[in-house]
Amino acid sequence: MFSQLPMYQRVGKSAFKKDLKNIKKLCKAIGNPQNQFASIHIAGTNGKGSTAHQLAAVLQAASFKVGLYTSPHYVDFRERIKINGSFITEKEVVAFVHNHKELMETIRPSFFEITVAMAFDHFQRNVVDFAIIETGLGGRLDSTNILKPLLSIVTNVSFDHQNMLGDTIEKIAKEKAGIIKKDTPIVLGEYDHSYAKVIETKAIKMQAPLSIASNNFQVALHSETPFKQHIVVRKKGRKYLELQIPKKGNYQWKNIVTVLQSVAILKSHHTIKIAKKAIIAGLEDYSKLSNFIGRWEVISKKPLIVLDSAHNIAGIKEAMNAVSQTKYDRLHIVMGFVKDKELRDLLVLFPKEAKYYFSQAKIPRALDADSLKNKAAEFNLNGRSYKHAKNALNAATKKAGPKDFILTIGSIFLIGELL
Repeated sequence: MFSQLPMYQRVGKSAFKKDLKNIKKLCKAIGNPQNQFASIHIAGTNGKGSTAHQLAAVLQAASFKVGLYTSPHYVDFRERIKINGSFITEKEVVAFVHNHKELMETIRPSFFEITVAMAFDHFQRNVVDFAIIETGLGGRLDSTNILKPLLSIVTNVSFDHQNMLGDTIEKIAKEKAGIIKKDTPIVLGEYDHSYAKVIETKAIKMQAPLSIASNNFQVALHSETPFKQHIVVRKKGRKYLELQIPKKGNYQWKNIVTVLQSVAILKSHHTIKIAKKAIIAGLEDYSKLSNFIGRWEVISKKPLIVLDSAHNIAGIKEAMNAVSQTKYDRLHIVMGFVKDKELRDLLVLFPKEAKYYFSQAKIPRALDADSLKNKAAEFNLNGRSYKHAKNALNAATKKAGPKDFILTIGSIFLIGELL
């Protein structure tokens, strides 16, 4: 699959196919498995992966069998396709490709189209109660958008992949809104006037009941320790529940609110039984239940070392906000990005006082470390460049004291090399 089929995350725009013809042909040929299970479809610029994992964990805690499809992967291709947190087996991956090799040679689907069809087939054969499906890029033309879901979710909209989704927030929002289906409830996680009207207009056109999560649920900090937060969630002003969650920055509150609104819709529109204790258990332990990695992942406490795959404006803003909430002596930042990122918009967000270690992932699409270093210097972000991510992190670790903070941030493949 990797050698014969281009993958967007590795090579970029050339791997992207702007229609649904191939995925429709592929799924039709294998029996349209996507129509054999209840699905929940998630799009958005940031938070969709976390939201998908959290919602999966809540449903698991409620004793349902839950399929989860996300992309890209960090270390193992099988991360993309899970049931109750367990990866699809290597044997099943090989069998799918072997059994459908002639079909794939005829249709010539992309890497992403094959993985989507594989996920749908896996969930159908294993008879999941629900499958939570995350879009890969955009929504309207994403290969996952042949679903007929119980619920659609758009977490938020901000700038990312402008070369493919459009150069304005409104254009990007239209692509995300493409997952809204007729008469199917839609949850918008965060309300922002810059894109909300686009979502609202599409929902009205499709006669899709729209709920705005941030209007119905509010989160406040009760107390915290260096690695835990005790938060209180209110529903329309009244106390709803309390949670003890890992301290990952307040951005995760937005994902929790989106999940809570989604659960409310599943319960009211589809009479699905999900007890409050399952909601609490799922949200408090979602990383373990759903096998979630890569976002604000703490791999050391002395010094504090965090891996985070934030790689666009909104994601990096949230990460920098989380940094500001963390106590440390000195800040070290290991970073690496891909060639097609608008670096000026990203680099301006980083603190000048940090010590920088510029690196690159082992993929063709990666921006080389020296180029990143030179561009960063224009923003007074200074440090050294390293060809390998592990060397960059090792250098930061050697220079850091026990009370220092090392943040590694950027490309998902850069983070994957360090997990």
